[in-house]
Amino acid sequence: MRRFWLLFLIAAFQCSCTGQDQKINGVSFVGGREVIDASHIEPVINVSANWACVMPFGFVRNLQATDITFNIERQWWGERRVGAKKTAELFQTKGIKVMIKPQLWVWRGEFTGHIKMNSDADWEQFEKGYEAFIMEYADLAQEINADMLCIGTELNRFVMARPKFWKALISKVREVYKGKLTYAENWDTFDKVPFWSELDYVGVDAYFPLCEEKTPSLESLREGWQKHKTEMNRVSEASGRPILFTEYGYRSIDYTGKEPWKVDRSQGGANLEAQKNALQALYDEFWKEDWFAGGFVWKWFHYHDRAGGTSDNRFTPQNKPAEQVIKAHYETW
Repeated sequence: MRRFWLLFLIAAFQCSCTGQDQKINGVSFVGGREVIDASHIEPVINVSANWACVMPFGFVRNLQATDITFNIERQWWGERRVGAKKTAELFQTKGIKVMIKPQLWVWRGEFTGHIKMNSDADWEQFEKGYEAFIMEYADLAQEINADMLCIGTELNRFVMARPKFWKALISKVREVYKGKLTYAENWDTFDKVPFWSELDYVGVDAYFPLCEEKTPSLESLREGWQKHKTEMNRVSEASGRPILFTEYGYRSIDYTGKEPWKVDRSQGGANLEAQKNALQALYDEFWKEDWFAGGFVWKWFHYHDRAGGTSDNRFTPQNKPAEQVIKAHYETW
């Protein structure tokens, strides 16, 4: 009997160590117009990512529109089911795990967190469309044996206004899809989601404000994380679920730690050091925490040779010093 317990403890220790080592080191892989092949995912392999987020899209006309358009021929190949399936299978062939993350896009880029219907009847119509959208990709996730499915992204007003719908949706998804589930909430409202304990991960799009320096130092960035870490740890403990950064990233631009969520088309010189420092500080603060599962860097384009570069001030780390920071960190973990 003593020998049995000794073997059990050794096995448990090995599992815990493996769990700690196997963080989700992911990229958010953007679906494009063109059909892709294995050559397009080699750069992801080269940065030692072990997960990829594949993102089919649905479209709504405005913040009060009740209809959702998805999986139609007019969409880009990578945004439809056929493209999401092919892309996911290319990653799986190389041993990279996949999260399917269907997302909504509001015309002219309005924030999805502000989607809100004008009546119960409108909500019910919108919910029918949203359920069909998510179930389409729950079915795909099960078909290809994806490792995770994200059931929504930054939909705070929808979540708060219609909690019964979301709980019912989770149950319906679990009847079809047998893998892990999460939902991606924005950094400033993740603590208000009422159904975290019914999912497998607390998904956070981690664009937290950290500091106001033009080129933020590691010290300032890490200091800026402390209050946010405390709150995420609290939510993790309350829900019994680990925190997953369903999106994280920084623009290679001045003041990147001040308002990291900004996606305007502002031009100007690139600040490569700012992006590099911001990513390093995030890695230093989170990957060592046992309540933290990992995350998906925003964002990665399939046309690697033409993406990013040292004059680019957008989010992608491709062909910038930040890419080497990611590679070094993902290799370690």
